[in-house]
Amino acid sequence: MRTALLDLDGTLVDPAEGILSSYRYALEKMGRPDLGRGNLDWVIGPALRLCFAQLLGDAAKAEQAVGHYRAVYGETGLFLARPYDGIHDALKAMKAAGFRLVLCTAKPLVFARRVAEHFAFTPLLDGLYGPDLAGTLDDKGDLIAHIRAHEPIDPAITVMIGDRKFDILAARRHAIHSVGVLWGYGPQAELEEAGATALCARTADLPALVRSLAG
Repeated sequence: MRTALLDLDGTLVDPAEGILSSYRYALEKMGRPDLGRGNLDWVIGPALRLCFAQLLGDAAKAEQAVGHYRAVYGETGLFLARPYDGIHDALKAMKAAGFRLVLCTAKPLVFARRVAEHFAFTPLLDGLYGPDLAGTLDDKGDLIAHIRAHEPIDPAITVMIGDRKFDILAARRHAIHSVGVLWGYGPQAELEEAGATALCARTADLPALVRSLAG
């Protein structure tokens, strides 16, 4: 069966309010509120530890910052997301066309499950995968390898759908076609440079584009 691997943040939901407020809280707790005053949109998508290490200029402090972030994000931040207009209909159309839908997110699975349930994605999904809280499988290429070990994935009829270069590069590593969505947080140039098979500007166009790539 054909499979669509789905990123979560920036692809299914706009998580900006919850993620950015949680980052700013964590940076304040770390004594660096100044780092949260600029544009932080670039942190949406990559793993937390990677972003905090870059922000703080010290990988050793990243773990402490992640703890502060999760203290507030796990209570309120994750519910401040909003599903993109038309995305539920797009997923339903892909299901009707015979696709298995598998969540493939850099968000820790314990949080991703809650987001998927809260925003009514769970009934549409055939599998949910993400890293653990310790960061195992933070690398999306490793995460896809893990999914392939547990799901009947045929790369030739599988499509990765995401909004950042990490999604595209991970798909390329496994010889999987990819769709870079333009309603998320990765600019078009980033997705093109990473080698996206195709770009999609509207959720309404996603099902037909994915069908065309999966053969």
